[in-house]
Amino acid sequence: MAGHSKWANIKHKKARSDERKGKEFTKIAREIMIAVRTGGSADPEANSKLKLAIQKAKAVNMPNENIQRAIKKGTGEIESEALEEMIYEGYGPAGVAILMEIATDNRNRTASEIRHIFSKHGGNMGESGCVAWMFKRAGLIGIKKENLKMDEEEFMLYVMDLGADDIKDEGEVLEIVTAPENFMEVKEALEKENIPLEVADVVMLPENTVEITDEETAAKVIKLIEKLEDHDDVQNVYTNVSIPDNLMEKLS
Repeated sequence: MAGHSKWANIKHKKARSDERKGKEFTKIAREIMIAVRTGGSADPEANSKLKLAIQKAKAVNMPNENIQRAIKKGTGEIESEALEEMIYEGYGPAGVAILMEIATDNRNRTASEIRHIFSKHGGNMGESGCVAWMFKRAGLIGIKKENLKMDEEEFMLYVMDLGADDIKDEGEVLEIVTAPENFMEVKEALEKENIPLEVADVVMLPENTVEITDEETAAKVIKLIEKLEDHDDVQNVYTNVSIPDNLMEKLS
């Protein structure tokens, strides 16, 4: 979820991911397969999308044999389902915009199931393009201030020199935004400085947010997003909702 709830939500998602490690492995394996097919190389040094997917796999302790199997499925060395990538869009309670990245071998089944989740949880699946214009693809890196190796002002100048587009103060965390093509360069430079990264990924960021302070409405939005995230064919869910940290923590 976007907005000033994002760091609370990331902690919330990490906890839920631990409970659903098998499903997490499946989604990352699909991401690796797609990265190989679309990136034109099974060599992570020549395919930044694959390199990032492998880093995600290792971050959740995915066994190396699983990673290698996914790469071989991507190259066609091992037979696998024919995955199709697509974007689904819709609206949640209070008109919150929701954008999903999908990987499926049966688009009709997936569309039907996603539409059902929306309708069951107070949302509506929309037409292609209905909310995509509200988001932009960007690299997102989050760093806890307590982990900085230099003072904040010096660090901000350092990050901008690396090629970041923007850096924002999000309380305990500094949020670095990059162009997708500069993301890996900035990420790897920070890692070389041994700075722990709370989050590092290429995502869809909302241009503007919708703040929800009503507990019942916020709970409905979170429930819908969780159900969408749990669907096997949904790789990522992005939204323009902003929920205050104290309310997010209460509902997590």
